[in-house]
Amino acid sequence: MSKNDNVVQEQELFQKINRETAKISWKELQPHYASGVLVYVEPSQDLVNVAVEFSKDNKPQVEAWLTAGIICRVTEEQAESWIQNNQDFWASVIAPWILIQSVK
Repeated sequence: MSKNDNVVQEQELFQKINRETAKISWKELQPHYASGVLVYVEPSQDLVNVAVEFSKDNKPQVEAWLTAGIICRVTEEQAESWIQNNQDFWASVIAPWILIQSVK
C-alpha cells in the first residue's frame, strides 16, 4: 500500500468518525460511566483526531495522552459535577470506549 493510499484511508477514517460524532447529555452517558467505558478528552484536543488514534489502536499515542493527563477515565468528581450542571458533551464511540469532550 502506498503512502498516498494510507493518507486517503486516514482521511476517510477521520470523515467517518466526524460524521458519527454527536452531542449527548450527561444523563444519557451515565449508564456508560457506570460501565467504566467513558474517556474524557481535554478541550485543547480535537476529539475526532483522538478518536482516530483510538480507532487505529495507536497505543503509544494513547499512553502518552494518558500520562500527560490529556485524556482520562471519567472520575467520580467529574461525574458529580456534570450531574449538577446538566453538562452536554460531544461523543465518539470507538468500541469499547466512548470518548467525550465538554461542549464549548
